[in-house]
Amino acid sequence: MRAWQVTAYGEPADALQLADVPEPEPGEHLVVRVHAAALNFPDVLLCRGTYQERPPLPFTPGIELTGEVVGAPPDCAFRPGDRVLGGTSPGAGGAYGEYAVMKVADAYAVPEGMPVEQAAALYLTYQTGHVGLHHRARLQAGETLLVTAGAGGVGSAAIQLGRAAGARVVATAGGPDKVQVCRDLGADYAIDYLADDFVALVKEWTGGRGVDVVYDAVGGDVFDAARRVVAWEGRLVVVGFTSGRIPAAPANHVLVKNYSVVGLHWGQYRTRNPEVVAAAHAELERLYGLGAIAPFVSQSFPMAELPAALTALASRRTVGKVVLHVGTP
Repeated sequence: MRAWQVTAYGEPADALQLADVPEPEPGEHLVVRVHAAALNFPDVLLCRGTYQERPPLPFTPGIELTGEVVGAPPDCAFRPGDRVLGGTSPGAGGAYGEYAVMKVADAYAVPEGMPVEQAAALYLTYQTGHVGLHHRARLQAGETLLVTAGAGGVGSAAIQLGRAAGARVVATAGGPDKVQVCRDLGADYAIDYLADDFVALVKEWTGGRGVDVVYDAVGGDVFDAARRVVAWEGRLVVVGFTSGRIPAAPANHVLVKNYSVVGLHWGQYRTRNPEVVAAAHAELERLYGLGAIAPFVSQSFPMAELPAALTALASRRTVGKVVLHVGTP
């Protein structure tokens, strides 16, 4: 089978090679013929060798997919021919190949009528958003939510989930086109942080009170600014550091403003508390069925163009989710 492999650490254009590799063998996990795979920032970090997991070289990256089961353990609820979506582990056989390996616990049936591109993009960012906003931040209806980088894959999911929870959502994005994406996704207020001081505008929009929850996947200067608009007893959810700089929260500021800084390492729930993941997915399916959420896929690429697609994602030139078409459903 054909699969993209990281053969040496570096930027995606340098690290990735398209190779012929053996098809995975059926065993205790699912073997899936990949229809489409979503691109995520951790895949860029895997190419660079800076992700928290470093599979032995060479390996196939890609942590989110949809496809068709072709092999399953005998005691598994899935059978060959079933359409599934979910996550995979690069060390076992990632999503950027014609076939991938999925743990049974990380696979879910594709909702009836869901298009393949949306099925590829539902799992990771919406799971992260739901667990972050509800399990970690305890977001309530009527509260105010600030989503940084709202036009990206992580942010676009958070905007929709915030709206579905009954929150008022303010989003930041870089440039007028991305600001419009935030508005189209349902943000009540969207700010171009490249042109305006979003701290002053958020304070004005909230009448000086600030926001109840900040959902930040950017880190760096954006985190430093966002903590200045957290309301009394607010929650600042640390999702990631796409800016490249890991910030620090001064303890005296946390104390005086009486807010919480909450870490979110969603991937750990898959092993430490999988019930949280299962409950979140059930709720995501319900919200999708109601039309309250729908993955925003802005671009799709053929399999041969993965390095260029990941390069665009790494440079923050993309919006929403980006999907790689691998096979034909």
